Amino acid sequence: MTNERRVLVHPDKEALAASVAARFLTKTIDILDDLDGANIALTGGTMGIAVLEAVNSSPARDTIDWTKVHFWWGDERFVPRDDPERNERQAREALLDHIAVPPENIHPFPASDDIADIDEAARVYAAELEAFASEDQRFPRFDITFLGVGPDGHIASLFPDRAGIRETEATVIAERESPKPPPQRLSLTRPVLNASDRIWLVLSGTDKASALGLALAGASFTEVPVAGAKGRKRTVFFVDKDAAVDVPENLIAPSY
Repeated sequence: MTNERRVLVHPDKEALAASVAARFLTKTIDILDDLDGANIALTGGTMGIAVLEAVNSSPARDTIDWTKVHFWWGDERFVPRDDPERNERQAREALLDHIAVPPENIHPFPASDDIADIDEAARVYAAELEAFASEDQRFPRFDITFLGVGPDGHIASLFPDRAGIRETEATVIAERESPKPPPQRLSLTRPVLNASDRIWLVLSGTDKASALGLALAGASFTEVPVAGAKGRKRTVFFVDKDAAVDVPENLIAPSY
């Protein structure tokens, strides 16, 4: 078992999404062979949703017993339930509405038209996490946590030099002034993300190259949040060639 970071480079966005989807299906089968169920934390963004679309279109999609899989989110835009910017809505349209996952296995963050107060929404999601907590922590055992990475290096809704990335006690934070719109967001905290068995970061484009390079060079996680992402068993950066231009050759893995 190792928790070293690996970088897997793909020729383009399409190959990247297809490869991550195939690995996700294979790894989920392995997890369900070993355990009674799986907890997966999803992300939004272009690549996060592209991966879900690739899972949905895969011939292997229905080899998974989706009744044993629970879906969560690493963060969410605090907007109305039917807002097209909401990660939950995009994930449902891309995959969740097309598979036999029970409704009670889907755990979205509260929407702003469900709970108007963002602090209360954060408390509600923290309680949901605790209701499914593993024996040794206040939240589920996440088997795979997907994360996107912003050009500024943010992960989930944990942004550089803001209070959220430094939070160590709460499991969920309310971000009121996100530098990326919309301004109000809910997010898991770094200790929760890093308690995941596997963190899979999926990123593409030259605008992500600097953040990736800084993260792998050992930048401070308060300044480059992605530098602080590290799963308990495995941390893998799935990237396209454009995002990999600043990655040292010795960190690029030929296979996973």
